Amino acid sequence: MSSLSRNLARTTARSLRQRIPLAKRSPVTAAPTLALRAPLQAAPVVAARFSTMSAGQQASPVSIEGSTQLYDPEIKDITEYIHNYKIDSELAYDTARFVFLDTLGCGLEALRFKECTKLLGPTVKGTVVPHGTRVPGTNYQLDPINGAFNIGAMIRWLDYNDAWLAAEWGHPSDNLGGILAVADWISRTNRAGGTLGNGKVLKVKDVLEGMIKAHEIQGCLALENSYNREGLDHVVLVKVATAAVVSKLLGLSPLQTADAVTQAWVDGQSLRTYRHAPNTMSRKSWAAGDACQRAVNLVLKVQRGEQGVPTVLSAPIWGFYDVLFKGKPFSFAPGAPLKICLHNYSLKAEFHSQTAIEAAKKIHAALKAQGKSAEDIKDIVIRTHEACVRIIDKQFKPMTNFADRDHCIQYMVATMLVFNRLEATDYTDGSEAATSSLVESLRTRISCIEDKQFTKDYHDASLRSIPNALTVTLHDGTVLPEVTVEAPLGHRLRREEAKPEILAKYRRHLEGRFGEEGANVRQLVELGVDYEKLVEMDVDRYVDLYVTE
Repeated sequence: MSSLSRNLARTTARSLRQRIPLAKRSPVTAAPTLALRAPLQAAPVVAARFSTMSAGQQASPVSIEGSTQLYDPEIKDITEYIHNYKIDSELAYDTARFVFLDTLGCGLEALRFKECTKLLGPTVKGTVVPHGTRVPGTNYQLDPINGAFNIGAMIRWLDYNDAWLAAEWGHPSDNLGGILAVADWISRTNRAGGTLGNGKVLKVKDVLEGMIKAHEIQGCLALENSYNREGLDHVVLVKVATAAVVSKLLGLSPLQTADAVTQAWVDGQSLRTYRHAPNTMSRKSWAAGDACQRAVNLVLKVQRGEQGVPTVLSAPIWGFYDVLFKGKPFSFAPGAPLKICLHNYSLKAEFHSQTAIEAAKKIHAALKAQGKSAEDIKDIVIRTHEACVRIIDKQFKPMTNFADRDHCIQYMVATMLVFNRLEATDYTDGSEAATSSLVESLRTRISCIEDKQFTKDYHDASLRSIPNALTVTLHDGTVLPEVTVEAPLGHRLRREEAKPEILAKYRRHLEGRFGEEGANVRQLVELGVDYEKLVEMDVDRYVDLYVTE
């Protein structure tokens, strides 16, 4: 049995160590772990050298029913999970519901920004696709490939919803771009007499199931495998997970699903240079939409008969491992991706900084109580984890655009300390925060140092904490007590505490797009709270509640 197959079959239940200083600790409900699990055992394999470049050992290719060729065992494991595993965890569906609502709300909020909206709509202006994908918050009706890009770009534009932090980080909700686009298109087409998939009109529950499986696939591939260290962007995992889920929605056979997944791996992978200085730019905000678009496009090609690439990962010299992963095969460990996945609540902050912003908010309140403000601060030291230092420590780098600011921990902390807020509009050119001389001055006086224990806790499967600790020194020489926050609101042990915040955030985003008295706002909020009604709604009818004319 391959290492991934063992991971698919394994369940664990771990909690944060008691030392994490959570002000409000929610009880953990015992529930099955959401690690990928396949009910069918993979064919017996013999350990063999995985490639000509790798000194490691890996399972040999295995057979997939209906094919005379041998496939990489990882491909078979994903395929069997997609087609054979039944999701029966109430916790999984409940978590997916909140991710679903938050993701759609964040997509609506992104429509306030012209840099996002200029990329949306049909490729040829005015094109309307009969029975096509409807894009929430707009009047667009598109083909499912372009629809996946539109929804995917909206979802990730503000970097404002769920996050997954492990050896590789990412945002598994990005997969909703492809899943919702295809589910909506299938439902509208079949309602009009079509026969896509199984000819059914899909329910919202089908979308939630797809989200759960996409979260699990992306999460398990990311647990112990760092793509960013190889210069690759994490959206490769969005492409793979979306391709797997969408193939099942469209009624493809297991063999076709395997072929679609291999096509996602062989497709050219994005470099993450657009997330880092000196090239930080807006592509990072539509990279997930691009991945969703590519996934749907590849699945549709396989549906029409395009073959797969069976040993796309392991092929000597030309496979993914040898070309893009320094000859290393993937490593797999037990985990619970959706359960561990983090909700982002009311602060618009890149997730490695979330606890630092919470700490800064507490410091702002403490300064105010003493009759002081950010103007009294001489300098700040942030004790943090290695990933934070590598990604968002930009103390002296120029802030030239939205993308620079929302990936700079110094800018975010300074904004919170000066204005006692951190909102999406605080990152835009010409905003109060972006033009504040105090924010800019304070930003250059905030330094980061790595705490090895924080880094260890960040990667510890039993913790998955995202710790930050702030020490403030004032101009008069006073050193304030260090403020430490290890687990942000939205972490799995603060999930119940975060739910009211997530619903309030969802309502704000609905009202921001449709107005407080906007049509369907009340109905959407009520549906979000009523799980049973929500999951039984037809997908296309539900999406219609978000459409503008």
